[in-house]
Amino acid sequence: MDGESAVLAKISEMPEPYLTMGERLHNIIKASSPLLKPKTWYGMPAYARDNKVICFIRGAKNERYMTLGFTEDAKLDEDNFWPTSFALKDLTAAEETKITALVKKAVG
Repeated sequence: MDGESAVLAKISEMPEPYLTMGERLHNIIKASSPLLKPKTWYGMPAYARDNKVICFIRGAKNERYMTLGFTEDAKLDEDNFWPTSFALKDLTAAEETKITALVKKAVG
């Protein structure tokens, strides 16, 4: 199974509302940076550049919120302290704009 098929299969296993948000996040991430390639990472949908995972999403039935996370290979550094993961209870146009900017910055 190729990376995109594996990621879409993992997203399809998510319960609602994470399933819908996962599909939207997948499209936002791909549109934000064509350099990122979908793959699974520790069983989660993830997106890599040069085979290094930059970001990932997680949303299981026992979790209170969906998570969008970034790895140490993401270029999000700001001084000595910066966020590496974000909780998502809903995905509105405002969050989509912020996520697009974060993904673009992470890829650098």
